[in-house]
Parts: sequence; structure tokens; C-alpha cells
Amino acid sequence: MDDHNLEGARQILVNEMIKTKPNGSLVKKQMDMTFALRRKEVVKDKPDISQMGNYEFNRLVGITLRGNFFDALDHFSPSQMDLFRKKKGIFCQTKESALKASYSVALELAKAKKPLSDGEMVKRCAMEMAKSFGDEDMAKNFETVSLSRRTVTRRIFDIHNHVDGKLKQVMHNCKYFSLALDESTDVTDISQLLIFTRTIDSSFVVHEELLKLVSLHNTTKGTDIFNAVNCVVNEYGGFDKLSAVVTDGAPAMQGKHNGFAGLLQQSGVDCPILHCIIHQEALCAKTLNFSHVMDLVTKVTNLIRGGNRSFSHRRFVAFLDEVSAAYGDLQMHTEIRWMSRGKCLERFFALRTEIPVFLEYSVRGDTSAYTRKLRDTEFLCDMAFLTDVTSHLNHLNTQLQGRGQTVSDLYAHMNAFRSKLELFKEEFSSNRQHFAHFPACEEMWRDVPECDNIFHKYRADIETLQQQFKCRFHDFHAMQPRIALFTDPLSAPVSEQPSELQLELCEIQSDPFFQAKRSERGVSFWRILPESRFPLLRDFALSMASMFGSTYICESSFSTMKHIKLKERNRISDDVLFQLMRIGCTNIDIDIQSIVRQQEKPQVSH
Repeated sequence: MDDHNLEGARQILVNEMIKTKPNGSLVKKQMDMTFALRRKEVVKDKPDISQMGNYEFNRLVGITLRGNFFDALDHFSPSQMDLFRKKKGIFCQTKESALKASYSVALELAKAKKPLSDGEMVKRCAMEMAKSFGDEDMAKNFETVSLSRRTVTRRIFDIHNHVDGKLKQVMHNCKYFSLALDESTDVTDISQLLIFTRTIDSSFVVHEELLKLVSLHNTTKGTDIFNAVNCVVNEYGGFDKLSAVVTDGAPAMQGKHNGFAGLLQQSGVDCPILHCIIHQEALCAKTLNFSHVMDLVTKVTNLIRGGNRSFSHRRFVAFLDEVSAAYGDLQMHTEIRWMSRGKCLERFFALRTEIPVFLEYSVRGDTSAYTRKLRDTEFLCDMAFLTDVTSHLNHLNTQLQGRGQTVSDLYAHMNAFRSKLELFKEEFSSNRQHFAHFPACEEMWRDVPECDNIFHKYRADIETLQQQFKCRFHDFHAMQPRIALFTDPLSAPVSEQPSELQLELCEIQSDPFFQAKRSERGVSFWRILPESRFPLLRDFALSMASMFGSTYICESSFSTMKHIKLKERNRISDDVLFQLMRIGCTNIDIDIQSIVRQQEKPQVSH
């Protein structure tokens, strides 16, 4: 084989080696061939060393290394770059997915009011589930998700900032907003002031959001509350759009001189300051003078199942099961839970026959005073009346609860109950022989017909309750013309309305198009009103629809706070408590993907 053939064999070998999958047998054959030829050159032909050196020198020098390098680079770079991009993309996608999963788990922990340290447990559970399904790759992906307590705390901080930014935008775009204020203590006896806002935009879209949770570590006077509210509201744009404030009615809130209400008016803010309608309803309910009934019910209940009476309680439950009683147990009552009285009375009255028997034969000690009372007809009539009227009051309380209700909705519930009281009073007149709306009294009357003479005295108690509902709710009664206009503008007396609204009101009441929309009430009617034609009426409706009527949203949020700041988590900081409260209470859409995009260097767990 000559030199030309030798170089051809070498070229075949080089071409084969640059392939992705070279032919092994061909490579071996070419290597053996070129090696034999080289050996023949060196051993048999015995070329001169100087000739070999010159030959190799010329062969190597003749190669354009720079050109060959760039030719090879151009040839192999596209495939290598594609491989690099693919590997980099998979890695970046994994990091982004792990970060998104970390934020999603942190958000779920906050909404579920769980400790932030539970993130590690969630991670271990996810890994074990993936392994159980035989997906080791997914288990490795779960392992990259960072969910340590400190990491979850940072995630909560980022999510809170995201919500805060959106809330500031909502406050900026709203037409009006109102405030709901309430103060309570947490498990460490720190006073926590909740500030909620209800905003409405030009399209009548309403948002109810937690503006701030202020921890008052010192006093809780009117000045402290005013300074806290003033600082928070100015951070979100000031009081210019404020339509109303509703408080729990405490002196520090409602005081005309040194209370929050007085200081707010002195600062130049002129808006209605309402006493929570639910609190006022509860105060009306407390005027019923039946403490002798509740005292005995509470004492007997505690005697059976209170304190360390677990054995007595078990025997009572077994006794009720044996006699197939209407209820399987009694319910405890506490003054701080207003509606617990109705449930407690309902069960106690239903078990009024079984309880004296159990006290006589199963409870140690002298219970004769209790059994005598529980068999006294007049006492049982008192209990029956209190059970029924408390049930009606609890129903009203339930109607006044809930988010999203306008002032007109709450005022309508309260007026409906006043009408019911008039009906109840007639049921206890001398010429009535049945109690359609008082089932417990009806049951007593069927069991003991002569108790009909006793029931007449409860008419005075109904009248007392009527008087209370008339004397209270001054702030809502003062708004009655505005509430009537907002509820039904087509029927509202024009002369009773503010002069600036009268002309537009005349137009709307005379327009056949709006007369055809008479079935629409409240916000649904005001939405169809063109702003260009009725700017003042529409502005009035926006102001009314933005008002809180109760502090229910604060009361329900205090329950959330009790679940977050437990005895086991009493060292949680004020800032983290506020962040968790806001995330747990918000209705704002949280866009995890946008939060992830803002992170420059995603952290992955190793």
C-alpha cells in the first residue's frame, strides 16, 4: 500500500470515529492496516531519520490548525448548544416549578391556619406518596422544594406584599370605602385592633378586606385607637373617600369627646359612625329579666356535666339513650357566646322530664330544690317562653351575620323583627288559645291547660322588648330616608330626600324604562343607572353600598386569630400574625406565577 492509500485508510478511520455510533469492526480493521504499514515503513524500508522528521514536520506544518479548529467548531457547535440549552431549560424549569410549589404550599398552610413548620412534614408526605406510586423522579422533584420554617416565612412575606399591592390598587380605584373596627385580646393578653375596609368601585364591585391588624401593647384609649386608624388609613390614601365607620360600641370607640368617634369628627372627617347592629340586638336581648331560669339551667347543667363530673356525665348520656330522649346530652352555656343560650335552653326544655329523675336517683347530694323547680308549672312556663323568644332572637342574630350585606339589608331584618314582635304580643292576649310561633309554650299549654292564665303575663315582656328595639338603633333610624331611597328609589318620597337628589329622582320615577325595572332592588337596580344621566343618584348609591352595618367581619376574624395564635404558638410576632391574618381572610386572587417571576434567584432545597 502506498502513501496515498495509507492516508486514505487513515481518513476512513477518522471519518468513522466522528460518527455518533462508529462501526467497531471497521475501526479495528483500519487500525490494524495502518499500524502494519507504519511498522513496515520503520522496520523494513528503513527510511532515513532525517527524511522521516522532515516528512512528519511538513505534514504537521502543512495542516492549518486554526482553520481546522473553526471548521470543527462550526460543525459541532449547533448540536452541542442545543444539548446545553435543553439541559439548562430542564434545570431552570425544575427550579421554577420547585419555587412555585413552595409558594403554593405556604399559601395553603396560611389559609388552613397551620404552623409554618408543617411545611417540612408536607414535603415528606409528598415524597412518600410519589415513592408509593413508584415515581422516583417525582420524589426527587419534591425533594428540591424548599419548605423549611424560615423559607415558608419568607414565602408568606412575599405573598402578603403581593396582596398588599393589589389592595392598595383597589383602594386607589374605589369611589368610596367604609371601616369596621373592633378590639379584642389574644392568648397572650395583647390587645389586637382589627381594621377592615369595604370598598366599592364605579361598577359596584365590592371588596371587604383586612386593612391592618394593630397590636396595642399599652393602653386602649380612644386616642390610641384613633392614632392607629389615622396612621393606617393615611397609608392607603386618607379619609377623603370614607363613607361610614362601624364599631363595637365600646366607650373608647363611641365616646363623643375622648373616644375614637369624637376624635375622628374633631379631625374634620364628617361621616356616619354606627354602632354595630348585631351588638345592639344582643343588648336588647339581655333586657329580658329571666335570670332565675338561666341560673337554674346553668347550675343543673354544671351539676351533671361540668368540672370533674365525667362519671356523672357518662351516666346521664347512658340514661338518655335508654329512655330514647329527644336529645342525647345537654349543652353548656357561656355568656360570651350569645347564641349558646338558645341551644342550651332548647335542649334543657326538651329534657325537662328526664332531668329531675336523673337528679333524684343518680346525683349525690341534696338536689330537691332543683327538682321542685323543674316540676313547678310557673317555672316551666317561664322556661318555655324564654326558650321560644331566645330562639327568635337567635334567628335574627343569624340573619344579621354574614359578609356582603348592605346597611339596607340589615335594617330590613331589624324592621321585620319589630313587626314580628307585634305579632308575638297578640299571641299572648287573653282571647288567643294557641301559640303558633311559640312551640315550647304550645307544648306546655297542651300538657298543662291551666297554665294559659300564666302566659298572659309575657305580653309585658314582649312590650319591653319592643320598647328596647324602638329606643336603640338611633344611628340606623336617622338614616331611614337614605335607606328607603337606596332600597326602592321608584317609591321613595321625593320631598324627604336631599334637595340635590330631588330633580334626578323625579326623572327616574317618571321614566317608563326604569318603571319596568321595578322588580330590581338595591345594588342590582343601581347598576343599570347610566352615570351620564344620573351622576348624583349613582354617587349616592355608591356611598350607601360601601357602608358596613356590623362588625361581623371583625368578630369572625377574631376566631381566625384564635386558631393562628394558639398557646403552642404564642411567640408568633405581630407582623407575621398580621400577614397570616390577611392571607387567611382575603378574597383577592393571589397569582403565584407572578410572584415567582419576580424572584431573581430561586432557592432550591438540596
